[in-house]
Amino acid sequence: MSSKYKVSDSTMPHFVTFTVVGWIDIFSREDYKEIVVNSLNYCIANKELELHAWVIMTNHVHLIISSKVNNLADIVRDIKKYTSKQIIQNIISNQKESRKNWLTNSFAFSARTNNNNKDFQFWQQYYHPVSLESNILLTQRLNYLHENPVRSGLVWEPWHFKYSSAIDYYTNEKGLIELKKI
Repeated sequence: MSSKYKVSDSTMPHFVTFTVVGWIDIFSREDYKEIVVNSLNYCIANKELELHAWVIMTNHVHLIISSKVNNLADIVRDIKKYTSKQIIQNIISNQKESRKNWLTNSFAFSARTNNNNKDFQFWQQYYHPVSLESNILLTQRLNYLHENPVRSGLVWEPWHFKYSSAIDYYTNEKGLIELKKI
């Protein structure tokens, strides 16, 4: 992996994206989005993650994150590992999941092409962190992240999307996750 896509300074905010293999629309289900929310809340409380902005789209997650204490790459690894295991377990045990066989077969197929996984691969392997070293870059990525649900036709206004930090930035209300606003 190129040094362009490595976290060089964990204290600096980074824009990261986690994408589901095959761009599968897994986050059309509330249960799976809640697993990501719970994982982020856990990492904030227990791993010194500083979450500055976030959005969960149907097949990917955008975050702006940093950490003054821990290595961001380690935190990202833990988030991806935990959420992938929890979501796949939820798919397997969910009697109402109409796509269970297709999903598990898709994740199993992806695992066969990646030596890092044994049974299933949920997330694409890389997350390409982008260091947000200037206010221009920071503002650009923050706007991009919050406008994503609008561009996708999910909502009319960014702050109407439940699984995003836009409500924290555009209103006086608090969203689902405690932020360290930038």
